[in-house]
Amino acid sequence: MERLQELDLAQIFVAYGVGVVTLLVLYYLVKSDPEKAVPYNVTAPEQVKSGWKGEILKEPSLKVSGSSLVQCYCPATGESLGRVNPSTTDGIDRAIAKAKEAQVQWAKTTFAERRKVLKTMLKFVLENQETIARVACLDSGKTMVDASLGEILVTAEKLKWTIDHGEDSLKPESRPTNFLMMYKKNEVIWQPLGVVAALVSWNYPFHNLVSPIIASIFAGNAIIVKGSEATAWSSAYFTSIVTSALVACGHSPDIVQSVVCWPNVAEHLTSHPDIAHITFIGSRPVAHHVCASAAKSLTPVCVELGGKDPAIVFDDLSNSEFHRVASILMRGTFQSAGQNCIGIERVIALPNIYDRLVAQIEPLVSSLRPGSILHASPSTPIDVGASISPASFNNLESLIQDAVSHGARLLAGGKRYTHPEFPQGHYFTPTLIVDVTPDMKIAQTELFAPVFLMMRATSVTHAIALANSTPFALGASVYGAHKPSLERVVREVQAGMVAVNDFAVTYMVQLPFGGVKGSGYGRFAGKEGLRGVCNQKAVTRDRWPGVKTSIPGPMDLPLARNGEGAGQRAWKMAMGVVWVGYGDWVGKVRGIKGLIGL
Repeated sequence: MERLQELDLAQIFVAYGVGVVTLLVLYYLVKSDPEKAVPYNVTAPEQVKSGWKGEILKEPSLKVSGSSLVQCYCPATGESLGRVNPSTTDGIDRAIAKAKEAQVQWAKTTFAERRKVLKTMLKFVLENQETIARVACLDSGKTMVDASLGEILVTAEKLKWTIDHGEDSLKPESRPTNFLMMYKKNEVIWQPLGVVAALVSWNYPFHNLVSPIIASIFAGNAIIVKGSEATAWSSAYFTSIVTSALVACGHSPDIVQSVVCWPNVAEHLTSHPDIAHITFIGSRPVAHHVCASAAKSLTPVCVELGGKDPAIVFDDLSNSEFHRVASILMRGTFQSAGQNCIGIERVIALPNIYDRLVAQIEPLVSSLRPGSILHASPSTPIDVGASISPASFNNLESLIQDAVSHGARLLAGGKRYTHPEFPQGHYFTPTLIVDVTPDMKIAQTELFAPVFLMMRATSVTHAIALANSTPFALGASVYGAHKPSLERVVREVQAGMVAVNDFAVTYMVQLPFGGVKGSGYGRFAGKEGLRGVCNQKAVTRDRWPGVKTSIPGPMDLPLARNGEGAGQRAWKMAMGVVWVGYGDWVGKVRGIKGLIGL
């Protein structure tokens, strides 16, 4: 018994010793990690403090009469957030000059140094989620849940993906050779472009601003980010999250420049000769101006122009799957009050599930609560936030009425909403409209609004035809159990992204983001997004010492020095080279004869 107790005691001491050593090793590794996140602080705007109340504007508008100032306000309540002095052409020149100078040193940093900046940012974002979300909500009108999913979650994913996979995406890539060039080795390298620009939309003021910054600075570039005038107030705080991380890690904040300007000044940015690449997120009419302006300096543009995304629902869903899919369709439609470029704009359902889906969705849409985060409470949660502006409401109501006049059924909403507590806020009643057909204007127009629109398909073939019937082709989703039909939709639906039995998750794994047709061109996110803001340089090197390309005598210029018939001999040799390189074995023999002059 005593012997057993001695053994137990010895085991305890050994285990204790191993544990202490393990902890010391882990402590040393963490402490010595050169990429470890650095703590830093950014002063939050006073408007996010509990109990804040701003001046309620009588007629909320971005323009200040008699001034070039931008009036910032909360679209959910009409409360003033302050005013922003927009950039001038001279201001843009100064910002570009500062970025250009700082980028020279930043381009020399290692991937480890850049990862440290991103890890520092990620730590800050995770620890300050509520503040970031509240700032985004105040400036855009969305709900806290919308901000968490659409601002913070996707930004954290972008940071983590780039930290984990960014260097591998930009490593030199070996490329194959051929028979004639077997003595060469080939690769493609990705190098910084210099100073790039991003013109981003207002619907995700945090993520849309920070996302292009993450890719650009990790690739070694400096960046000028032009946020929307509609969310000018939050741009300064969100930009400071990045620049403060750079400073905390010992780098110049000048590689990231945030500007806010009116459209007449924006052209100076998009046509600037020192901008090497432009990412544009916005509307098609504005894209025409941006691309025409960029063409003056031959600046490449990645264009994302929104969509009319279809969600195809098969009628082979089980009962549990039916309810799961209905919940996804609700979130996909009403996320950020429908102001989502990859939001669900059309639900296309097969006949045996169509009426059941209508019956499921109608009471849900009718019970949605619009409102502002400033007065949200656990007892009265907010489902749908405000729209950024009432500018589209007249057209939206007109489109709905036109659809009804042509046979669609309006089951909920369909008009603007005057909130009893926030009459100056911009709200549209959560809407359900069914029996929409592709010839109706509403089926061809991106609504960017809290509208659940349903279309009836007679078959999988018809569903695909309906999905492809608009000028847009950004994202799509399909829900069902029959794998061959699911894969058929993946193949045949015109879109840049397709999610099977899920909604918009391609971005959550950083697959390339973008569309075709009227939804734009180019891709951001993932490997393609990182490489898109780089100079893709092709390099060939000698494989073996002493083995190099030489011009054969008969083809050496000038040919005349090779005597009579030199031109014919050079031609036969050139043909011989081609036959040797690309012919079959008979052709190669023919080529060898040509090379030796037979």
